[in-house]
Amino acid sequence: MQVNLGNKVAVVTGGAQGIGRAIAQDLSDNGAHLALLDINGEACSQAAREIEEAGGTAIGISADVADPKDVERAVGEIYDAYQHIDILVNNAGIGNPDRVPIHEQSIEMWNKVLDIDLTGVFQMSKAVIPAMIAQGGGSIVNISSIAGLAPLKLQSAYDAAKAGVAHLSRAMASELGEHSIRVNAVAPGSTLTRGTEDLFYGPDGKTYNEKAQSLISHIPLGRPGQPEEIAHTVLFLVSPAASYITGVVIPVDGGWITSYHRDW
Repeated sequence: MQVNLGNKVAVVTGGAQGIGRAIAQDLSDNGAHLALLDINGEACSQAAREIEEAGGTAIGISADVADPKDVERAVGEIYDAYQHIDILVNNAGIGNPDRVPIHEQSIEMWNKVLDIDLTGVFQMSKAVIPAMIAQGGGSIVNISSIAGLAPLKLQSAYDAAKAGVAHLSRAMASELGEHSIRVNAVAPGSTLTRGTEDLFYGPDGKTYNEKAQSLISHIPLGRPGQPEEIAHTVLFLVSPAASYITGVVIPVDGGWITSYHRDW
C-alpha cells in the first residue's frame, strides 16, 4: 500500500524495535517525518539513523512514557524539531512477565504494566492533543492487543491494560471527532518479534516449541503475524483512505479472536 504522508510528522512510541520499528519504517516509506520514542535510547537513535540512511527523516528520543515529565520533555523536543505533530502511534508497552493467577500478582508488577501500557497512552495523547486541535486535526492509533478483546490466562495486568487501551480509544474518538482528530486502535495477535522468538518461535520463526504449536493450532491462518502486517494496518488507519474511520479496534491476528476453538 502506498499513500501520501508527505510533510506529515509522525510520532511512534516504542519505536526502536519490533512492531514499533516496522510501523516507523512504513510511515517513513510513505513520506512521513518520524520521531521515535523509546526507553532504550541507544536503540532508538540507531533506528532513527537507519531510517535516515534509507532516505527518510527521523529523530530518536529516549523517553519513558510512564513518566509525565519525560513525556513533556520529549514532546517539547519533537515540536522544537518539527513544529507540528500530525500522527501519534501509541505503541510502547510491555507484557505481563509474572504469569501468575490474579491473587498472586504483585502490586508492583500490576502498576508497572498499567503505567506503561495504559497510562502511557493517556499521557502521550494528553501531551499531543492540544496542538492537534489548534492545527485543525490529526490521527492517533493506539496499539491494544487481542488480550484486550479476549483475556489471556495468567496475564491479568496485561489483559486489563490492553482492554483499557481499546475502550480508551473509543472514548477518545467520541470526544475528539469534533476537532477532526481520528482515534483508532489495532489489536495484534501473536506476532513474530524478538521477544516471541525467545518465548515461542525460535530464531527462524518456524521452530515452534510445544506451547507455540498449541497456540498456532487455534489460529486459522496457521502462523504468527509479522510486524509489517501490523504496520500496514496502522498505515491504512492514518492515511487519507481511512478519513471516515474513527473509534474502531481492528484485530490483526490471523483470525484467532473470531475462531478460537478446540475439537472436542
